[in-house]
Amino acid sequence: MSHVTLVRHGQANSDARDEGSYDKLSPLGWQQAEWLGAYFRTAGERFARVYSGTLRRHVETATGIDPDCAAPVVQDPRLNEMAYFDLATALETQHAIPIPQDREGFIDHLPLLLSYWQTGKIENPAESFSDFENRVSDALRDIAEGDGRALVVTSGGLIGMAMRIVMRLDLPAMAHACLAIENSSLHRIQPLSTGLALTQFNAIPHLDTPERQHARSHL
Repeated sequence: MSHVTLVRHGQANSDARDEGSYDKLSPLGWQQAEWLGAYFRTAGERFARVYSGTLRRHVETATGIDPDCAAPVVQDPRLNEMAYFDLATALETQHAIPIPQDREGFIDHLPLLLSYWQTGKIENPAESFSDFENRVSDALRDIAEGDGRALVVTSGGLIGMAMRIVMRLDLPAMAHACLAIENSSLHRIQPLSTGLALTQFNAIPHLDTPERQHARSHL
């Protein structure tokens, strides 16, 4: 088994309100990815394997990072984000709960959406909550069981679910963790004999300087 480093994608199109429009890096998102790649190279970080989801923002972030790895990036759809905007639209249509228009609204909206989704109160979602949880668990297990250190470029909701699985979080705690996750942040998981253990959460060493404070983002 091997160490796994999860990276949330760089800032995407934060003005979007649907899945397709959101799925591309902003100029800041590209810069975040490039700075992260420079940090890895300066720190001497090498990876035996690199994975990403198949979403455009995942692929672009992996490209911007350009990690030191001899093997090509493996795109795995199990690493794709939950369809938040689709779920939010269904929640609004079915329960008259509006889609938030700013970060403060999103803070209240996400735990509510996750609760409705988990308990089956959102009818006919493209993916059930349990299916999302199972595919994340399967992907984490398969990657951790591989040889050599792995880098995984994915999304905040998937990282939150990974935290739920590794830390055995209840739903409110998972939502709370998701809300903290910054764009291009690092999260490290170490395999132990008792299972996977979280060793680092939401680190941004490539942005943690006074001149780059402006480049921190959540959406």
